[in-house]
Amino acid sequence: MKKISLIAILLSGILFLENCKKDTVVATSVSTSLMIANIKDSTWYTDTVTSTLTFNSAAKTKTFTCEGTAFNRRITISLTKSTSINSSGFPLGTYTVDATPNLQLAFLTPQRDSQGNIVYTPNGVVAPGSGSVVVSAVDSVKNLITGTFSFTTLVNNYDTNGNITSVTVSGISGGGFNSVPYKFTTN
Repeated sequence: MKKISLIAILLSGILFLENCKKDTVVATSVSTSLMIANIKDSTWYTDTVTSTLTFNSAAKTKTFTCEGTAFNRRITISLTKSTSINSSGFPLGTYTVDATPNLQLAFLTPQRDSQGNIVYTPNGVVAPGSGSVVVSAVDSVKNLITGTFSFTTLVNNYDTNGNITSVTVSGISGGGFNSVPYKFTTN
């Protein structure tokens, strides 16, 4: 009798475990926004995006700039690459913030200046190694560029004696720019 009870318990346990499978979420979200990111764990998408690609013939560089604004938040990307080719294309690749000014990323928020005007000011600095941009597709005929970005900004908060009392961290993750049109210029 004990063997039958033991077998029944084991079979019940196996059936119970077999029916307790973890839920698997399979979903894909598609955004029609040209630029999107997670800022401080909140989804942000732009209502305004401007971008340019400028070839500097004297410095032999190309600079891609992209700026997206929405909900009183702005993200800017400035990416410079050495090249002697004056064309409307840009090299695909992964670019990381380092000690050079070749990649500059910023998260900006509005503040009032001394004249009372509202201006966007950087919300901290992006330290070397704490940000990157991946340029994954460029259509140099239609002047469209696609890629991803992520970075972290740091703001030191000081007391009245100039001592750091805290550090405010803003994480920008899962960022992307999708077929953003750009204006190509030469100077």
